[in-house]
Amino acid sequence: MANLNCENSKRVIVFGATGTVGAYTCLHLKDCGLEVIAVGHRDSDNGFFQEYGISYVSVDITDCEQFSRLPSRDIFAIVNLAGMLPARMKGYQPQVYIDTNMTGMLNILEYAAKIDVSRVVYSQSISDVAHLCGSNEPISSDAESLFPLDNDHSVYSITKNAAASLLQHYSCRCGFRYYILRFPNIYLYHPNPYYYVDGKLKMQGYRQLIYTAMRGEEIQIWGNPGKVRDIVYVKDCTQIIALCITKENAESGKYNVGTGIGTSLEEQVKGIIKVFSPADTPSPIKYRPDMPDAAEYIFDVSKTKEKLGYTPRYDYISYLEDFKKEMKANTFEKLWGKEETYKKQ
Repeated sequence: MANLNCENSKRVIVFGATGTVGAYTCLHLKDCGLEVIAVGHRDSDNGFFQEYGISYVSVDITDCEQFSRLPSRDIFAIVNLAGMLPARMKGYQPQVYIDTNMTGMLNILEYAAKIDVSRVVYSQSISDVAHLCGSNEPISSDAESLFPLDNDHSVYSITKNAAASLLQHYSCRCGFRYYILRFPNIYLYHPNPYYYVDGKLKMQGYRQLIYTAMRGEEIQIWGNPGKVRDIVYVKDCTQIIALCITKENAESGKYNVGTGIGTSLEEQVKGIIKVFSPADTPSPIKYRPDMPDAAEYIFDVSKTKEKLGYTPRYDYISYLEDFKKEMKANTFEKLWGKEETYKKQ
């Protein structure tokens, strides 16, 4: 492990480093020339990060005593991607959201204050603007944050909103810059294609479409095929995180992570068939207007472009093509394992 107390004004700590966006972020920040310290709840990363010249430290962010394992000085920025998500919660345990998303954030901010950090980046959730989803009207970065009242995302969203408010308070109190990044669904390859909905395990919809296309089987398009969604690839997401850290005069504030482009359900399915289906036996499409519509939203990323200098690098097809490469390479196998590991019981 590298010396965690060496002099370096551009060292960055990434909390939630073993998670989906976290792992991709660590590698991207390293590629940007930053010294990265990866922090995760897991006892071991199986030596994954060391292969990329990244230090790994195990810390339970709900336990403030464990922060003594981290450097006491010379950290330029903190990226907090740690947190409990409904998609990773079996059953329903609201206390876990409180402990991880709020107490964990408070402990991170107390640590940030002690080491005099310059910048803190935080991942907010699309659930705070769920009240604005359902149309193709772009949602502003500065849209009012609310929370759903009656579903499995309610307490989760409350805790994410509270954590964002804590960040703004500590920024004012301590003088560091803050960046609250609103994440929609971030598309990426992970060998685990399953997630939880209302506490029950099911396969992610787009992964099911990919597997169906790979077999050349029929794909059904439910509801209105013209419903659109902002499809953002993880490598554009990590680009935005890096800009928050590396852009010299980047203003504090809330920023959307997205493309600003609505990709229709029909375009999504046809793209998956183009990239993943056998060329000689592409999946046929069956339209099912009698079935429920897909969720619809677009993020306005004009502020992200203007203030951070962001330009999306992946359109929908290039995202799918890179996803396919990642699927074959399984870059994070040492960290996450293989698909066989996650076969649904």
